[in-house]
Amino acid sequence: MKKYNDTTYAILGILTTNCRSGYEIKQFIDNSLNHFWKISYGQIYPTLKKLEQEELATIQAASREGKPDRKEYFLTEKGKEVLKDWLEQPLKQLPIERNEVLLKLFFGRHQTEEQSLFLLEDYKQKLEDLYQTYEGIEEGITCYNNNHNDAKYWLFTLDYGKRVTGAAIAWCDETIKEL
Repeated sequence: MKKYNDTTYAILGILTTNCRSGYEIKQFIDNSLNHFWKISYGQIYPTLKKLEQEELATIQAASREGKPDRKEYFLTEKGKEVLKDWLEQPLKQLPIERNEVLLKLFFGRHQTEEQSLFLLEDYKQKLEDLYQTYEGIEEGITCYNNNHNDAKYWLFTLDYGKRVTGAAIAWCDETIKEL
């Protein structure tokens, strides 16, 4: 099996959600995957071109009234098979987190305790805001997309984000107390 990069697999998966254009793919990423996967336009369009070259997707021009035609991408059977094969592979490694707060705290003795407290309180506030965003997304899925074939899987990933964020908030509380 030919190996592709993670962006390729992500876009293959997104094409199963009926997102067809580069713009729709980016909107889907920003609204659904952004809490655990980020892809820029600069990655999307070259990947879509590669999908077509590798015969993993086809392109069709779509006419829109009063607007220029746009390219729409559709998975081929080969594309579906490549996605399925990748989904069935075991994980290569655990994800590695890059966390600026932890890096700054690691070297915390070189700043005042007040600055460390400010850092942690600011981080906690951002985490609480993120948690609220997740709850809004969850409400949107359960109210408006609950019958979608992918809804339960979307909720699984969202639950992960909520749990990790909740644990980070609890960690902030304990660390602030210790400081």
